[in-house]
Amino acid sequence: MTTESTPVPSNAVPSRAPEQLTGAQAVVRSLELLGITDVFGLPGGAILPVYDPLLDSKALRHILVRHEQGAGHAAEGYASSSGKLGVAIATSGPGATNLVTAIADAHMDSVPMLAITGQVFSTLMGTDAFQEADIVGITMPVTKHSFLVKHAAEIPATIAAAVHIATTGRPGPVLVDITKDAQQELFAFQWPPRVDLPGYRPITKAHGKQVTAAAQLIAAAKRPVLYVGGGIIRAHASEELLAFAEATNAPVVTTLMARGAFPDSHAQHLGMPGMHGTVPAVLALQEADLLVALGARFDDRVTGKAALFAPEAKVVHVDIDPAEISKIRVADVPIVGDLKEVLVDLAQAYATATAEQQPDLDEWWTTLDGLRGEFPLGYAPTSDGLLAPQYVIQRIGELTGPEGVYAAGVGQHQMWAAQFIKYERPNSWLNSGGAGTMGYAVPAAMGAKVAEPERTVWAIDGDGCFQMTNQELATCTLNDIPIKVAVINNSSLGMVRQWQTLFYDGRYSNTELNTGHDSVRVPDFVKLAEAYGALGIRVTKEEEVDAAIKLALETNDRPVVIDFVVSADAMVWPMVPQGVSNSYIQYARDHSPAFSEED
Repeated sequence: MTTESTPVPSNAVPSRAPEQLTGAQAVVRSLELLGITDVFGLPGGAILPVYDPLLDSKALRHILVRHEQGAGHAAEGYASSSGKLGVAIATSGPGATNLVTAIADAHMDSVPMLAITGQVFSTLMGTDAFQEADIVGITMPVTKHSFLVKHAAEIPATIAAAVHIATTGRPGPVLVDITKDAQQELFAFQWPPRVDLPGYRPITKAHGKQVTAAAQLIAAAKRPVLYVGGGIIRAHASEELLAFAEATNAPVVTTLMARGAFPDSHAQHLGMPGMHGTVPAVLALQEADLLVALGARFDDRVTGKAALFAPEAKVVHVDIDPAEISKIRVADVPIVGDLKEVLVDLAQAYATATAEQQPDLDEWWTTLDGLRGEFPLGYAPTSDGLLAPQYVIQRIGELTGPEGVYAAGVGQHQMWAAQFIKYERPNSWLNSGGAGTMGYAVPAAMGAKVAEPERTVWAIDGDGCFQMTNQELATCTLNDIPIKVAVINNSSLGMVRQWQTLFYDGRYSNTELNTGHDSVRVPDFVKLAEAYGALGIRVTKEEEVDAAIKLALETNDRPVVIDFVVSADAMVWPMVPQGVSNSYIQYARDHSPAFSEED
């Protein structure tokens, strides 16, 4: 056994002599010694031995959720807002499978998460025992690693290894499944454990020759773009990005997962690229002669039709995960390493490369500034007299400010929240980017508020998303977690309805939810909020918007739910239709930049 990778925090004090503990007690003790302070979970038969010593822990705060999916998304929100590890606990069978959506979500978005599940007795495994599920097999494709523990003595090292794997390299979810007999078994507990992870050696330091080659390409480029992905946030590299961007004077675009990685107010920021990105950001990538991809993965929602994406651009691709490099777009200069370190090295190499002559990007900036002036982000007023959802979300951002945390569900409201709230700092924008999980917002906001109790935390949700996980309002009320929930209520599955409007001749098949204007309002969100012990507010007029938001901001003794009744006809623009070149971006329905139509 090797101790090379043993993750032992500074606050962990080795035991003087072995102590006899049960496996369940070892789970709790290991979490405590690893510095974990908060866990989200729901007990059941196969994990019950762990819940008994958990009751006596003074260091661990356990938050009882109402559904295991809520525990998983809360752990994600906790991690994404704070940069710390999120922990979720569930029982076997359906308890464990209810966590799978959140685990898959964390895997897609590189969120450091530990999922601990109970398993039936090892002697019953494979017999279709009551509440048995092969959760290790189920989660293997959507975790960094999945462990099955059958012996109590393996528990400390396994949990320590799981935390190390989840939080190092490219972060992600790790599952530890523990049989009930392993939880009940006595053994001699020792700390720190010896951890053996053969083959797990994340590369953090980039190869010097690759860094030099990248710097020379950037110095020679006439139309460079820094294409920034969520990896910048996971690497805690926003300060290094800012310094590097200012040194190069290159334009910056931040993907949906990278909102806040670079300040929106900065003169070099062009906005978000992709299907619903800003016109300047999308067309800058299309016209670039060099893309410097930093912790980005060339997702289809950014590239459009990949073969037509940035056709004239060379690519420098920096990522800590070598599997991402050249996966979709072949990199001219691949760099594997930790962005926090690589950007420092790259800045130094760039300074050397430009010591005698600084690049002239004036012509490039003239083009981009022209696009910014001609195609600013905006929205049309509604034609039915109902609220414009963009206005509502913009006011939430303006009245709350950049120190707030904003967790969005998935759909139109997610895109509007990414577009119309100004993000000035990392970890302020939480969303389900890769998986697109409806129901993410409320539990993620709950987790964020636990991690960052001094911050104002908003869940910006749709009426469809809200109905998937709103039971966690009970968790918030009973555990003094006063989140604010803005339900952007267009009485429909809004993004699906938008596609039906644009591509299915307005045939609205199964997208009407009957929650909003001129409907039966089932459920009534104000009554629902009050039933959960939250403050419920309904807003139907523009002049009521600010007062409702201010009341929510002033109310910190319970959760707040605001039912914003908005127009069902509002659409997300700009938009690139799926499967075409990003050059065909439309800034409004049937309106594209003229020169794109001529390409």
